[in-house]
This record gives sequence, structure tokens and C-alpha cells, in this order.
Amino acid sequence: MTREGLRALLSHWRRNPLQAFTLVAGLALATALWSGVQAINAEARASYDAAAATLGEGRFAQIVDSDGGEIPMDTFVELRRSGWLASPVIEGRLNGVRIVGLDPLTAPGGLGPVNLDSGTEVGTFLGGEGQVFGQTEALDAIGDLGPERVADPDVAPMTVVTDISVARELLGRDGANRLILSPDQPMGRPELSEIAPGLSLRPAQGGTDVARLTDSFHLNLTAFGFLSFAVGLFIVHGAIGLAFEQRRPMVRTLRAVGMPLNRLVWLMAVELLGISLLAGLIGVALGYVIAAALLPDVAATLSGLYGAQVSGTLELRPVWWLAGLGISVLGTAAASTAALRDIARMPILASARPRAWAMRQAGGRWLRIGGAAGLVALAAVLVAVTEGLAPSFAALGALLVGAALALPLVLDACLALAARGARSAQAEWFWADTRQQLPGLSLALMALLLAMAANVGVSTMVSSFRLTFTGFLDQRLAAELYVTAEDEAQAERITEVLSPEVRAILPVQWVERDVAGLPAEIYGNRDDATYRENWVFLEAREGAWETVFAGEGAVINEQLYRRAGLSLGDEIAVGPGTRLPVVGVVGDYGNPIGQVIVAEPLFQRLYPEVTAQRYGLRTDRPQEIRDLLREDLGLPEGQIVDQSSIKAFSLQVFERTFTVTGALNVLTLTVAGFAILMSLLTLAALRLPQLAPVWALGLTRKRLGGLEMIRAVMLALLTTLAALPLGLALAWILLARVNVAAFGWRLPMYLFPADYAVLAGFAVLAATLAALWPARRLARTPPGELLKVFSNER
Repeated sequence: MTREGLRALLSHWRRNPLQAFTLVAGLALATALWSGVQAINAEARASYDAAAATLGEGRFAQIVDSDGGEIPMDTFVELRRSGWLASPVIEGRLNGVRIVGLDPLTAPGGLGPVNLDSGTEVGTFLGGEGQVFGQTEALDAIGDLGPERVADPDVAPMTVVTDISVARELLGRDGANRLILSPDQPMGRPELSEIAPGLSLRPAQGGTDVARLTDSFHLNLTAFGFLSFAVGLFIVHGAIGLAFEQRRPMVRTLRAVGMPLNRLVWLMAVELLGISLLAGLIGVALGYVIAAALLPDVAATLSGLYGAQVSGTLELRPVWWLAGLGISVLGTAAASTAALRDIARMPILASARPRAWAMRQAGGRWLRIGGAAGLVALAAVLVAVTEGLAPSFAALGALLVGAALALPLVLDACLALAARGARSAQAEWFWADTRQQLPGLSLALMALLLAMAANVGVSTMVSSFRLTFTGFLDQRLAAELYVTAEDEAQAERITEVLSPEVRAILPVQWVERDVAGLPAEIYGNRDDATYRENWVFLEAREGAWETVFAGEGAVINEQLYRRAGLSLGDEIAVGPGTRLPVVGVVGDYGNPIGQVIVAEPLFQRLYPEVTAQRYGLRTDRPQEIRDLLREDLGLPEGQIVDQSSIKAFSLQVFERTFTVTGALNVLTLTVAGFAILMSLLTLAALRLPQLAPVWALGLTRKRLGGLEMIRAVMLALLTTLAALPLGLALAWILLARVNVAAFGWRLPMYLFPADYAVLAGFAVLAATLAALWPARRLARTPPGELLKVFSNER
């Protein structure tokens, strides 16, 4: 009996191949978007782990200079002699590649590309001109510098690891950036403050700094993937609900001939498990394709916003494809629980009512009203009284789910209001039939609502960022030309020749140091009106620039201000033995790390080894100055860049940074359109009993098809109008809450009515295309099929 029962259940899908396709395709699409996002996250975290394995980031306690400076090698030697098991690390950048120098003789076990057990390999690493280990891309970028280049796929992207002596020569450094401590330290060693009072101990943190910094970005991606999965799950829920409703007669018959109820429910569960695994495998394969296409742009985003290097190639990792199969099974279980419960509670001789599913969906009105109101209220409370990434995402989730639950109620109210204005029998039937059809379409319209709201919210965020970023570039790129010298002698020659020819020469000079416990760049700016006239403060004290150029204060960017929890007047270490109060905060959009600005004389006193080799030139004759640099000084064209070129390049990087969010927006809207199509196709057969009497009374099949098109477009338009305020609320939370927690800056919110009109057009177009096929099928339904209704339906 079990075998026959399973065959009877599976026969439903053979008779309804479109419904089977709807279920498998909806689940596969939902799984594809989720698993694609998880594949991207897994690849990024693998890159972070590679950095931790080779560089010791977060795994070991470290000793750093309290003022962010270098640690002299004599101090390292003194610490070793005192019993501190420390190992020096020298870091810097060369041709865009991170150079890391390690000492394999003192480094903790497993750190770096070689270890003491490798014998000859250590000798090669230390002897002669040395070796540099890295991925092929990083080795090609640094060029032929002397040391032997060794390709190693386990090294972090755009990073090379070498012996500390080689790194000192390549970077021109004398001291170490930090000291890594072995986990097992001898007892009885003296306190750090007794040996080196200028140093501080940073404990192990159980993860990389980059991984913690980018957690917010990956949480953003995960939330987007989950939203896409939820949109796809609406398709699955609708398909399963309708399939179970259509199989009520079969269930009644099987139970009447002796099939136990429990066994029947378990057979249905096994059937759905097989479908979910099949759809999950298809979804994981599609997710791999999506992730492979988006990963290069995600890598560019992480590099641009956080300075994190992520591999641009994708590996098939069990962590994400197993998760994809799991989420497919769990999603199917969630979508089918209610239907299985109804089957389990159905009386054995219950009649198979074709509209029972829609009637059941129409029930529980007050429950949905209460749920929607409660979730929206919860979102408002979370936004009003909490801060941080997790509460912000909780507010987003509550708002979206609450709005989705409220949508059928809002649409029903709008249709009831429109029905009051009906002046003909046909109009009254149209509005009544639309309200009757609404429960069957509600899940697809909820999917459209969420997709449209996500599109409006994310497009508002990105467009606001673009507008703010463009204004920011206009402020920061105030100099008409930027010139880069090859060496110090050429830099002196450039300043000597150009001083009488331009209004101002603004040196661009900086050092990388930790400030307030966070990585930062300290800039030394020359006193000039350019900064007072073009840079806009977010917060500042009176006469901030005068205080800075007097050497009595510092200006910091918003990232450092927020992440370090600073306030105006707080002192920060800007160099050895020098602390200055914060007198101003500037926006610095797109920068992954903190920035500190001090006066040029103070900077030169603190860091005499740094000489400016890049300059901004203020001039009214940019073309003449460019010709002077090329002809009189012999500078190649590549060392001279005008303002418009830098701005164009920056905007190009910006556009690539947000390619992934745009792609996910398109995918969610496509899935929503597919949900409408599948719902309309599935409901088409169930609607014949309602349409046949109207046809018999005189409405032509063509007219009925046209009314179906009008109904679908009208519902999509109403849903789009409801999605607009929801999307704007979503954008505000993204800009005012999520963006601050994720990236460290807050953006003003701008409105873009033209963009919203285009999005509404796409939504209506998607609904029109989705309704076109069902309407065409209805218009071509043979009269015999409509006549059968009067003999079959009683």
C-alpha cells in the first residue's frame, strides 16, 4: 500500500507538469541566490583565514608602540633577553602589494611560509638574496626586485611574505611595526612596562582585524541573500498550497480505501524531501554561477571600502553547498508545514472544494492585522531606542515582514473602495472577482512588494552615496593638477621650478600608524586657503583649521571618529610623545581606514624620514603647467594627472563597488515576476468555474483575457505604490543606522523620483509579461472546456 500511495501522489505532478516546474524552479531560484551569497562569503573568509595563518592576525598577542611608531630592533633584543618570546614583524606597501617580513627563527610555530622543520627551505629563505612568497598576482605586481619569487596559493591575496631582513631592505625600514608573542611565555619574566615603557600589549582576539571589520559587509550580503530566499519561498509556499488543495480528492480516496493518515502524511513529507533535494542541487549549481560572476566585484568592494584583499576566484567549498542543500530542505519544510497540518486534520469524508485554499487564506484577518501592527511597532521601537548592526537588521526584518502581512489587507481595502464606484454589472463583477482572486495572488504580490521595496531602498542608498561622493570628490580634489616625483631630488626640482608659476604647491605626505587602537594614516598638510574654502566639517570647533596649522590640534575623518568613539576635544597620539586634541571631523567616503590631519611643520618634526613626492598644484593655467612639467622637467605623462581624470577613476571604482547590490536587486525583481507568473498560471485552471458563467452571459474570451491583464497590472501598480514608502523607510534605516555601523560614515538621504518611476515601470512590465501568458491561454480556451464546467462543477 505504501508503494501504491507514493505512486498516486507522484501521479499528480505528471498530470500537472507546470505546477511541478513552478515548485522546483521557485525553490531552485531561492536556493541559488542564498547559496551564491554564502559562496562569496565563504571565499572571503577563506582569504581572511589565509592572512591569519601566514601573518598571525588576531591569533597571537602582540606588542605595539603606544604612539603608533616603530619598535627599534634593540628593544626587541632586550625583550628576548628578558624572557619575552617575541618575534618582530615589518610591514609596508610596495606597488600596491602588502610586504610582510617575518623572522622564522623566532616566529610562533605555523606562522609564515616556512618553519624550522623544513631544513633547506629555511636556509634558502634566510640566505643569499632571500625569497618572497605570494600568489602569482602579487608576485607579478611587485616586479623583479632581487629576491627569488616563490608562488604560494596559501598566502593571502595581494600579500607577499619574506624574511625580515629582505623586508627592511625593500621598505627602507629600520624598526618593526609590531612584535608577535608566542602563546607559551615563561613564568617570572619582568613586566613589559619595566623593560619598554613606551610599548603596550594587545591581547589575542580570536580572529583577524579584517574579518571583524568586514563582518558588517558580509552580514549585509547575508541579509540580501535571505531576502531573496524569502521572495523565492513565496513561490514555493503558493505552489505547495495549491497542489495540496488540488489533491484533496485523492487524499480523501486514499484514506477511504484504508491508507492510514500518519503514513499518508509521511509519504507526502518524503515526496517533498526528494523535490527539495533535487531543487537544492539545481540551486547550488546556479548559485555557483552567480557567485563566480559577482565575486570579482565583491573583491573590489571589500578592497575599496575596507582595504581587505580577497581572492577573485571561487572554490567549491562544502561549507556553502551543504548549507545550500540544508536551506532548501528547511525552506520546503517551512512552506509545507501548514499544508501537511491541514491534511492531518482533514475529516476522512471531507469534500474537495476547489476554492477551499483561497477561503482558508482569507481567514484569520484579525490575526494578520495584529501581527502586522505588532511587527511594525517593534521596528519603530528598535529604531528609536537601539543602535548597532544587529538591532538595525532586526528592525529591517520586522518592518519588511509586517508590511508584507499588511499588504493583502491594504489591497482588499483599496478594491472595496473602488467597488463602491462601480456603475455597471460588469464593473461590479470585476471588482468582486478581483477581491476573490486576491488570496490566491497575495503571496506573489508580497514577493513583489519585498523586491520593489529592496530596489527602492538600495537604489536610494546607492544614489545618495553617489551624490554625496561626487560632492566629496569636488571638495577633496580641489587642486587642478597632481604630480608625482620619482625620487627626492626630482621632488626638490619640481618645487623649485613651479614655485613662481603656481598659486600653491600642496604636498601629499603621510605615514601609516595605529591611532586610538585603529589603523590610520597621518597626513601633514600645508597651511593654505584650499582647505578652508573646500573642506566641509561634519563637526568642528571654532577656528579649527587655524588650530591645526598652529600645531595645536588635529582633524580626523568620520570613520576614526565613530569607530574609536571619539569626541571633539579628545586627545589622540599623532607621533612619539605627541598628543593633540581633535578639533574637527570631516567626511571621508570610501576610505577603509582612519585619517588624521596635522600641520606640515609638526609632521616633519615627528617623521623626518618621510619626504613628499606627490603634490597638488593650484593654478589657473593647468595646460601650461602640464607642458612645463613635460618639456622643461622631462616628466612622463603618467606622473601628471589632472583633477578630472582622478575623479573619473574614483567614480569608476565607486560604480564597480556597488555592482553586486544592483545585480541582486535585478535578481530579486526577476524572482518576484516569476512568482506572479506561476501564481496566475496555477490559478487559471481553478478559475474556470468562476469565468464560465460570465462567458455564458455574453463576455467574450478575448474580453476576459483583457480583464485578466488589467487586473494583474492594476494589482502590481497598487503593490508598487505601497512599496515606495516602505522602500524609503528601508533606505533611511540603511543610511542612518546600518551604514554607520557597517562602514563608519553616515550619509544624507536624497530622493530620486525619476528612478522610482523607472522602477515602477519595471515592476508593471514584469507583471504585464507575467500575466500575458495566462491571459492568452484564457482568451484561447476552447468553448468546450468552458461548457464542461456546467456538467462537472456542481
